[in-house]
Amino acid sequence: MDINFTARRFRAHSEIKEYAIDEVKKLQKLYDGIVRADIILFYERGVNSIKTAEIGLHVYGTKLLAHHGSNDYIKSIDNAIEKLGRQLSKYKSKLRGKDKTKVRRIQEKV
Repeated sequence: MDINFTARRFRAHSEIKEYAIDEVKKLQKLYDGIVRADIILFYERGVNSIKTAEIGLHVYGTKLLAHHGSNDYIKSIDNAIEKLGRQLSKYKSKLRGKDKTKVRRIQEKV
């Protein structure tokens, strides 16, 4: 899995960056078909800012996206990861219901 990390309008601490990457790597336990992950951290307003984490996962055939804002980057990352976990489980259940040969052909193309 390829992981891209971006911090917009600020320089992220190494602890936040490592935490976000480790949490996204844990999603691979739920579904091993994740091709790429994009992590974007940004904030709104200078005073009393809302710190937002946006995480996009590219899986075979589609892209899953979750974002969450709170007063701390760690909380935002955790909530976005929870949302992605639910989206991944729903995506997996849809794949199980479809024709298996079609799914295999999609995976072979990538």
